[in-house]
Amino acid sequence: MRFTRLGNSELEVSRICMGCMGFGDAGKGQHGWTLDEEHSRGIIKKGLELGVNFYDTAIAYQSGTSEQYVGRALRDYAKREDVVVATKFLPRTPEEIEKGITGQQHIENMINTSLKNLGMDYVDLYIYHMWDWNTDIYDVMDGLNRIVKAGKTRYIGISNCFAWQIAKANALAEKEGFAKFVSIQGHYNLIFREEEREMVPYCEEENIALTPYSALASGRLSRKPDEGNTKRAVEDAYAKFKYDATATQDSVIINRVAELAEKKNVTMTEVSLAWLLTKVTSPVVGATKMHHIEGAVSAVDLELTDEERSFLEEPYVPHPLAGVMAQNKRSDASKKHVWTTGTQKIMGGAK
Repeated sequence: MRFTRLGNSELEVSRICMGCMGFGDAGKGQHGWTLDEEHSRGIIKKGLELGVNFYDTAIAYQSGTSEQYVGRALRDYAKREDVVVATKFLPRTPEEIEKGITGQQHIENMINTSLKNLGMDYVDLYIYHMWDWNTDIYDVMDGLNRIVKAGKTRYIGISNCFAWQIAKANALAEKEGFAKFVSIQGHYNLIFREEEREMVPYCEEENIALTPYSALASGRLSRKPDEGNTKRAVEDAYAKFKYDATATQDSVIINRVAELAEKKNVTMTEVSLAWLLTKVTSPVVGATKMHHIEGAVSAVDLELTDEERSFLEEPYVPHPLAGVMAQNKRSDASKKHVWTTGTQKIMGGAK
């Protein structure tokens, strides 16, 4: 495993971040393909053995049970100071707004719940999961700064936003003396490269870490289009929402990944992630089988030539926004993001 600095923080993270959305009680979430605790622990233990020290979860994943599984496994298999733990918080619910719960109070409640789930005193990175149009950005940044000062998180990050949004938030933070976002977790892979328009150059300029999700496009970049579907591919309606509309044009790139993998005698996973690792700090890679994390770690040592990278990139054509980012518009916000207070489950879809 290789390690790198996470943006402007002092965190040293593995080049692969284990995405933990696939862990948790399937009965408490939208994903029937998630792993129970026993199998989740096995994947986490294997990741640690392979040198992965960076783990990403969220309070939204299976109503907090992902956090619980991750927390218990890391406490049993690792020293707290040897791992970097990231989790995410949700926007305020309509019920919270009606009750007058402020953005600051909401963030305090969210971090306290996540720390309880994880069984930890602090997280290393606390991530604003998606833009909350109903809460002033000052309240969000103030609330995050308060929990940094309280020692409940070391650093803050953001997910599912446009470049102008993180720029606005960090400019406000600098003006007010608040903690600034050190990382962005966006949607970025070989068949979805829209982040390269504004987000990537902005982050390079500001030394903000790119830790993209959907690094393998929900498995599409790890197998040929005609090789059959996994349980997740069949059941994950949100992944279909992100990729089915562009499946024909994406298949050209996927077939090139397969061709290059065969030529180099490696897996498609290794080729896809090796390409992404030339662009970002640490991709978030979900793992629900041992070979998922093994393949991800192997990608760290795979070198692609300039010609090979061009071969993979050349067929790309512009894509429409997909997933949460397609909903991250002021005019659509009230229609797309629907929350329930009991399970904190996103009905409009989430990463």
